[in-house]
Amino acid sequence: MSKDEIYKQPLQNIEDFSFDKAVSDAFDDMVDRSVPGYRTLIANIGPIASHFLRSDTNCYDLGCSHGAASLSIFNCCPHDSVTIHAVDNSPAMIKQCEHLISQADAGSCINSQLADINDIDIHNASFVVLNLTLQFLPIDQRHKLLKKIAQGMNSDGALILTEKIILQDQPIENLFQELHTKFKSANQYSQLEISQKRKAIENVLIRESLQNHQQRLINVGFSNVSVWFQCLNFVSLLAVK
Repeated sequence: MSKDEIYKQPLQNIEDFSFDKAVSDAFDDMVDRSVPGYRTLIANIGPIASHFLRSDTNCYDLGCSHGAASLSIFNCCPHDSVTIHAVDNSPAMIKQCEHLISQADAGSCINSQLADINDIDIHNASFVVLNLTLQFLPIDQRHKLLKKIAQGMNSDGALILTEKIILQDQPIENLFQELHTKFKSANQYSQLEISQKRKAIENVLIRESLQNHQQRLINVGFSNVSVWFQCLNFVSLLAVK
């Protein structure tokens, strides 16, 4: 795992953040040091999925990056006949994902795919994961994607949606932002790195409120939406059809 030093040196021109090879090489270190509770999230996705997975169905990990959620599900999957589709539109991410799938001897169960998640056909799904993925889509594309997921999901199937949210209470929003910055500082990111990364990602990662996410999930056809994890302004929802 390469150390994340992408924003360590002063940059004359800070380009919009993208999941290119440089980010892929440093991704595991980056996400560990940037997302509070990330490993707890991944560790629990598999056990949650095991409750909803059914034999001869599909599971989708959309925006899979290096496949951490897919592998968590694979390790907890109670049925050999479940196919896990790990999908990402970054060639560098999928390449590393395929390497890790091979290392875990999970190739017979996890099908990696280089594709735009908006173009994926969702069918016969018992479980779907959008782990820190939806936030990178334009807001006007989010309803359509979630509706497609709901329509392709079997009765009693479930979706995990993890997002960085914006708090409606401004003092709490300010506090959580401050605490998140302190979290990154404690993980040895400099103020320069934090500020340059913030600049790079501000037009790429578009946050919404928890209430917006919950209402959208209900609107597209999920019957129950519950918060199962939150650490500061990172929230994961379990939506059951």
